[in-house]
Amino acid sequence: MTPAARLRGLKPDWFTDPKVWRTEVLAGLVVALALIPEAISFSIIAGVDPAIGLFASFTMAVTMSVVGGRRAMISAATGAVALVIAPLNREHGLGHLVAAVILAGVIQVALGALGVAKLMRFVPRSVMVGFVNALAILIFMAQVPEMHDVPWAVYPLIIGGLALMIFFPKVTKVVPAPLVSIVVLTVITLAAGIAVPTVGDKGELPSSLPVPGLPDVPFTMDTLTTIAPYALAMALVGLMESLMTAKLVDDITDTHSSKTRESVGQGIANIVTGFFGGMGGCAMIGQTMINVKVSGARTRLSTFLAGSFLMVLCIVFGPVVSDIPMAALVAVMVMVSFATFDWHSIAPKTLKRMPAGEIAVMAITVVVVVATGNLAIGVVVGSVTAMVVFAKRVAHLAGVTAVTGPDGTTIVYTVTGELFFASSNDLVGQFNYNDDPDRIVIDLSAAHIWDASSVAALDAVETKYGQRGKTVEIIGLNDPSADLHGKLTGGLTSH
Repeated sequence: MTPAARLRGLKPDWFTDPKVWRTEVLAGLVVALALIPEAISFSIIAGVDPAIGLFASFTMAVTMSVVGGRRAMISAATGAVALVIAPLNREHGLGHLVAAVILAGVIQVALGALGVAKLMRFVPRSVMVGFVNALAILIFMAQVPEMHDVPWAVYPLIIGGLALMIFFPKVTKVVPAPLVSIVVLTVITLAAGIAVPTVGDKGELPSSLPVPGLPDVPFTMDTLTTIAPYALAMALVGLMESLMTAKLVDDITDTHSSKTRESVGQGIANIVTGFFGGMGGCAMIGQTMINVKVSGARTRLSTFLAGSFLMVLCIVFGPVVSDIPMAALVAVMVMVSFATFDWHSIAPKTLKRMPAGEIAVMAITVVVVVATGNLAIGVVVGSVTAMVVFAKRVAHLAGVTAVTGPDGTTIVYTVTGELFFASSNDLVGQFNYNDDPDRIVIDLSAAHIWDASSVAALDAVETKYGQRGKTVEIIGLNDPSADLHGKLTGGLTSH
């Protein structure tokens, strides 16, 4: 391969493909427009100036476009992070908030380096489906206040925006339908002089770029102990939401991403954001869906441009952006919520085939997320519920059958299934200690010992037979089970 050909192979797709370039640029522009009111709203939740949220969205998106592990994913200021750090800002001020953002970034880098992303393998599909559906519901619910107690003209504008996004792609997909909808509705409201809520009503847009600096706090142990709990909570919530979003984008695009790099990247982005005075953030699921699912973006370019366009729109085109009707952005987010929801998961045919336990896990995940407004809490509760359902299901698969030898002096108990804390609890009661002959053989060829509870149960069986003067022989252990049994047997009780 020639050096020129090797260089071409290193270039990203958008560098040489005009079609990809157009898709990524327009997707970035749509996302930037959708980010502005969201970032301002989250700033209000956190109790900071709107510029703080907008700066965070800018630095998070631009930094993650370089260091993130999932291409085309959008990271910015989010509601989950805003809720976590709002009490800190309210009680101690912006300086402590910024310091907490930096510390949260350091924690995320450490957790990423330690391999916390590998825990994602324990999130079952039913929780993932519940997460997606709850996300869609939350996105829709977030738009409801924008449709309450507003001028009547808002409703036909929203309907018109939805109609444009549904039918415009049938004409052409060269330009993203959400961008067309935003432009058309803005032109209509300005030309007709229709008085409706606009982006400018959300808050004042910044007029200059953020300047780096250190947080305005005393660098003492007292400051560290004050911000540490908030920083840890922010780090965990941010990683959970980001890794779940990355997994969702993996499924949508049928591509793989580095979850470890994503975890470390989120930390780096929050450190950078903190030094620029931002409120921190994580993966932004609604805007990611706009970028990936609605606009068709697939590269880091769209992520970079989303952040870059955000600042350009605020600083250069602030007056124009301020005139965009909120109805246009509400229509976009409603469309995103419908596109995000997994309608197949609640179809009658699907529900008939699904095990009741998995349906319950999915439903619990949705209910908890919607009730708390926290995706991370819902995922944790859903995963724990799934583990309980799994443990209960597997526990019933362990069984014991007995066969007495022809001479009547020996009985063989065959144990089948997975032996762990849930299934081994009933193991002790499966033997006839008083009436069995003097020699008992327990055959574990068709079983596997997973934990100390199972070893303790087998020890209890041997003890009960021993108290009656009978001998027990355990046979058929596979190598891992034999190793665990050999290490623990006889040493789990003090009597």
